[in-house]
Amino acid sequence: MTRVKRGVMAHKRRKNVLKQAKGFKWGRKSKYKLAKDAVKHALTYAYRDRKAKKRDFRRLWQIKINAASRSHGIAYSQFINKLKKANIEIDRKILAYLAEKEPKIFEKIVEKIK
Repeated sequence: MTRVKRGVMAHKRRKNVLKQAKGFKWGRKSKYKLAKDAVKHALTYAYRDRKAKKRDFRRLWQIKINAASRSHGIAYSQFINKLKKANIEIDRKILAYLAEKEPKIFEKIVEKIK
């Protein structure tokens, strides 16, 4: 049986981890042992925060819609409820944009559901 030297693959794996750790502080960018742990945590946080980002934006949209709807004399929960009853299917992202950038259009939506 022929001998298999594994240095090439080990070097490739280590080089890849150090490439992923580029921009990290201190030894975590240059020392493989520290970089491996830092990259593992970084990937875990990245996965988790891709999910959290969606929650954060939805909360932000709700805050913007609530602020705009209260200025027209209606609470957020009532506003959303009346939108659904009126069969107006505009998502929160668009409603938040309208509330912030196009207040006249948002006002027409509020008038329509009252």
